[in-house]
Amino acid sequence: MNAAAVALTDVHVTYRARGARVHALTGVDLTVAAGETVGIVGESGCGKSTLAKVLVGLERPASGTVVHGERDVWQLRGSERRRLIGQQVGMVFQDPSTSLNRRMTVRQILRDPLDIHRWRTPADRAHRVDELLTLVGLPGSAAASLPAQLSGGQRQRVSIARALALEPRLLIADEPTSALDVSVRAQVLNLLLELKERLGLAMVYISHDIQTVTRVSDRVVTMYLGRVVEQTPPEAIDGTCHPYTRALLSATPSLLHPIAPIRLTGPVPSAVHPPSGCPFRTRCWRATGECAERMPPPATGPASPRHQYHCYHPVLTPADLAGAAAEDLP
Repeated sequence: MNAAAVALTDVHVTYRARGARVHALTGVDLTVAAGETVGIVGESGCGKSTLAKVLVGLERPASGTVVHGERDVWQLRGSERRRLIGQQVGMVFQDPSTSLNRRMTVRQILRDPLDIHRWRTPADRAHRVDELLTLVGLPGSAAASLPAQLSGGQRQRVSIARALALEPRLLIADEPTSALDVSVRAQVLNLLLELKERLGLAMVYISHDIQTVTRVSDRVVTMYLGRVVEQTPPEAIDGTCHPYTRALLSATPSLLHPIAPIRLTGPVPSAVHPPSGCPFRTRCWRATGECAERMPPPATGPASPRHQYHCYHPVLTPADLAGAAAEDLP
């Protein structure tokens, strides 16, 4: 097993909103090994983006530890933490039209992190900007352009180049293709995969599209209402055991492996007052009274020791899907 690029242990994140407490992350344990790609999937509001903020040091957990390399980042002074994360972690945001400063040229955008961290010499920084443009497949002439003068795909390439400027160990990609035209999504995705292999990066790829995540990841992590409910190797994705992951798979069209759509019923739980026990039990067709007592402990999937899920009544056979298909529900 490679050394961990980042490790989260029992991380809890809560927000105050109108006097109420919103539980954004609850008891999250996640380790990303050096060179590993971990995909995070789940519907809107499940905690994916909050997890990204924790990984890049923008959100301090209410409890739990966040360790980059061998250092707990929240035990460091602010300046040390910013330097450590700034040098070791790169972030690619969802929409490059808002994440890039529209008043700065591409050269200034790429030079900025190098200057802030006083990376080597000024001459080395100038050379690094040209090197980054080549790395992401942009011509040298793009350096003088403003973001508005570039296409959406080119802007996202600039975002990727900026994230890689300081040669980080870990790259966080938060829905990096969702704001792009369909015609360029595959290009950007292939670029990320190529750079990850060439540079030996660890990567956390966040998306609501489980099929894309399965394609690019070494491990697929399913989140629901701020909790990790399943971790699956991509080769075992069709044998996922948690009912929620099965519902996500059924919502994604597939010509090769069509799945009967699963329509979830029951109340959508609130992050202010999350249900006791399993967070998915209010919408699960297999839930029983046992599911309300406590969060299910981790169990190992039948096909791989790398497959773990939290469920008292997993989907192990086709019979376990009885009553889940949309046509079976009232």
